[in-house]
Amino acid sequence: MRVLRFILQKEFRQILRDKTMLPIIFLMPIIQLLLLPLAADFDIKNINLVVVDNDHSSYSRQLTEKIFSSGYFRFAGYKSTYSDALALVENGKADIVLEIPASFESALIREGRQQLLVAADAINGTKAGLGSAYLQATVAAYNQELLLRWYPAAQQPAGVEVLSAYWFNPHFKYTYYMVPGILVMLITIVGGFLSALNIVREKELGTIEQINVTPIQKWQFVLGKMIPFLVIGLVVFSIGLLVGLVVYGIVPEGNVLVLYLFATIYLIALLNVGLLISNKNSNQVQAMFVAFFFIMIFILMSGLFTPLDSMPGWAKVISYCTPITHFIQVTRMVILKGSGLVDLLPQLGILCAFAVALNAWAIWSYSKTS
Repeated sequence: MRVLRFILQKEFRQILRDKTMLPIIFLMPIIQLLLLPLAADFDIKNINLVVVDNDHSSYSRQLTEKIFSSGYFRFAGYKSTYSDALALVENGKADIVLEIPASFESALIREGRQQLLVAADAINGTKAGLGSAYLQATVAAYNQELLLRWYPAAQQPAGVEVLSAYWFNPHFKYTYYMVPGILVMLITIVGGFLSALNIVREKELGTIEQINVTPIQKWQFVLGKMIPFLVIGLVVFSIGLLVGLVVYGIVPEGNVLVLYLFATIYLIALLNVGLLISNKNSNQVQAMFVAFFFIMIFILMSGLFTPLDSMPGWAKVISYCTPITHFIQVTRMVILKGSGLVDLLPQLGILCAFAVALNAWAIWSYSKTS
């Protein structure tokens, strides 16, 4: 332990000596947490809608007014023909075309039904799907208003009424869902890149040979390289929780100590991945590109932006073989759901297995003869 203490003193002095990198390490997560949750919003708005009104009746005007007053659609123009409206979609000036037939009002009054044409630009599948769903919901609400206008409530047949309740996120705010995941992503980037550049920096400076001829044990060297960045990662994690509380009003429903327990175990696993990369590369450029490759796979397949259940089977297997997937689940369950340690025992076992296996691998991969 005395040798390990000297290694830690050397590492902390080396980190604190860099007056440029240290502010970047702590300022970058704050700036990204302020910007990314606002940009990563699944609630699609400002959908450009062009209308082809072939009826020009009071009913068609009421329908279009209701659509544009919903807040989801932006007026892209009225066109006299469907081909003219489709040209706006082809030019990128409109996302959805709504065509109202010439007999819209008369058919509604006479037959009680009418069809509308909705054509969406499906290059952006998410925007097209959600935009069409919003439009259909608005039309359905207008249809219900017409039924109430034509038939008194007492004469209307009983139907199925759906009442929605959003558990653990009652106001359905995407920032509540995204901030915990983005926080995990930030400490993954900071911890992964810093640890990946650590040992390889010693190789470039030529100090690794001096370390190799000392009686330092391999486990002492690897732990001495890992612990300082573990402390930095926990500080970054604390800053992220503070930003989530102050800026977004996110108060963890569960025990914060459980979060720090899992954050510590996760960082041990992550930092050992970086040390493995650093052991196997000879310069910082190589280590940086290899770390970027693995970190991007970890983030994109972690369930941060897309649900794991929507992935194909082979992708889900890869996702569950990465520690970030389980830590994102833990942060969301503790912060939003208030889950306790008993509820998170499966994730605890998996992350501990990752930490032990990767730490042993990092110690084994370091060669004092290199």
